[in-house]
Amino acid sequence: MNTLICYKKCTTCKGVEKLMKEKSIDYKLREIDIENPSAEEIKIWRDKTGLPLKRFFNTSGKIYREQALSSKLKNMSDQEQYDLLATDGMLVKRPILIMEDGHIYVGPDVKKYIENL
Repeated sequence: MNTLICYKKCTTCKGVEKLMKEKSIDYKLREIDIENPSAEEIKIWRDKTGLPLKRFFNTSGKIYREQALSSKLKNMSDQEQYDLLATDGMLVKRPILIMEDGHIYVGPDVKKYIENL
């Protein structure tokens, strides 16, 4: 089963959900603010996507800005960044789409992928 990880109040996530329904793509919804991704999950996603770790941060989010993470991240190890991401789902870029075939899409790549199906 495909898994869509998102925040229900996010307009981008709502749009992606709508697209998935229009294209009849089956998925299980995982609310990122209720079920935080673990550091181990994020490591797996990063390995599978090849994306830079920074792409997993919700850089436009309130917590990211309040904690001034743009300047702090460069002095943190990868493990510290994984651990930080795992503390609060609202720090994590969304939506994240995990396809049953193993492909993973993050942020704007989710919408692009679905639109091209």
